[in-house]
Amino acid sequence: MVNQNLTATEIGFTHEDFAALLDKYDYHFSPGDVVPGTVFSIEPRGALIDIGAKTAAYIPIQEMSINRVDSPEEVLQSNETREFFILTDENEDGQLTLSIRRIEYMRAWERVRQLQAEDATVRSGVFATNRGGALVRIEGLRGFIPGSHISTRKPKEELVGEDLPLKFLEVDEERNRLVLSHRRALVERKMNRLEVGEVVIGTVRGIKPYGAFIDIGGVSGLLHISEISHEHIDTPHSVFNVNDEVKVMIIDLDAERGRISLSTKQLEPEPGDMIKNRDLVYDKAEEMAAKYREQMLAKQQGATAAPTEVLAEEDIPPAAELEEDIPPATEIEEAIPVVAETEEEIPAATETEEEIPAAIEE
Repeated sequence: MVNQNLTATEIGFTHEDFAALLDKYDYHFSPGDVVPGTVFSIEPRGALIDIGAKTAAYIPIQEMSINRVDSPEEVLQSNETREFFILTDENEDGQLTLSIRRIEYMRAWERVRQLQAEDATVRSGVFATNRGGALVRIEGLRGFIPGSHISTRKPKEELVGEDLPLKFLEVDEERNRLVLSHRRALVERKMNRLEVGEVVIGTVRGIKPYGAFIDIGGVSGLLHISEISHEHIDTPHSVFNVNDEVKVMIIDLDAERGRISLSTKQLEPEPGDMIKNRDLVYDKAEEMAAKYREQMLAKQQGATAAPTEVLAEEDIPPAAELEEDIPPATEIEEAIPVVAETEEEIPAATETEEEIPAAIEE
């Protein structure tokens, strides 16, 4: 039988000791903390969570998932233990508000940053359009495709429900912006099928003072004026007309910038043949390209290539022309007569600020 007359000294544990013990294990929680918690009561529009605080914390249904939730049971089960984000400080009743949604958003941003760093191509279905472009979901975040980066002949309103390959243009968690490009994904896919030193047949789609834009299999490459012939040319218009079919050799592929550099100069059996005897250049194109590839391979291996009249060392163009001279390759669209313009004419990766929806919906 317990002796109820024992003193505090005899027991060895006073009320003050008990209060001190409570204080010792009274965790101090702050908004932004991620803590473990156990579900002990599910309510119609939320749930009570034991996180070790003096009062049970509460998670409202709208904070249970990055996706729409109609019932708490879709996400939580009684006695389940998982991580929760502390959304707000204690209210007047000493109760904290929790969120799972914020944890999912943090992990989603981390994942899309990783995908951008890997230059990954992702696929997503269009769920809505607005006057600036189309909306998709990537890892639960709302992504925006500017109209200038949608590469399809369909009206954008008809894209709803369509699955598109996409590349990342902008991932900015601080500004809550996730911007993607359909056009860049298509260009990259087509560029991956091409090789430097390959001879391809294309069509002249546009002519500028600095060169001609050639449609090669649905993407646009630049035949710079300096790569048309060994002989001086005043203007590309003196050699080509729009819709001319041409044979060109690829001398550089820059997938990161979406640039394709072309040459007919390196296909000339004799300097000036593109001006004097274009058919001969086209007939000998594969043979001259093979010589070009051999010399480039020898150069890469550090060997000194045997001098030839046509492909002397000083005649081999650099891997890329001047940055400002080469616009990005773009997919050809029938409605656009000139496929790519100069750098300053190419639309920015993002539209105006007000047209880009936030990645996280409040």
